[in-house]
Amino acid sequence: MNTSALTEQQQQQLIEVATEALKSAYAPYSQFRVGAAILTARGDIVAGCNVENASYGLSICAERNAIANAIIRQGSDKMNLRAIAVVNSKNVSCSPCGACRQVIWEFGRDAQIIFLGERGWQTKTIRELLPAGFSL
Repeated sequence: MNTSALTEQQQQQLIEVATEALKSAYAPYSQFRVGAAILTARGDIVAGCNVENASYGLSICAERNAIANAIIRQGSDKMNLRAIAVVNSKNVSCSPCGACRQVIWEFGRDAQIIFLGERGWQTKTIRELLPAGFSL
């Protein structure tokens, strides 16, 4: 697995793919569209968007949607998450929710997370965002 820091170009490409993905988001209830793009260890970039439901608990976050798409492409035994970028239509601070952090942990314990924070774009590791991730 490649755990080295992402280049500025890789980060920008992930943000651009995530921004394009948020255009497909289904967010009729919150109007809060979210896009995500992941970089796998083998170099694939895969996108996802949020999909809301009238029963909010059934909604799917963009991050988990992107990870599921990557698993479909690569298979669960081969998919290893290197990085993920998260963007939203409101251009506000938005790091992955707790559920997404746990799923990111499952597939990339050294993954880098790129998101808009209170002071601009930030890159954190999943270990920083979820210091005691759950494992079996």
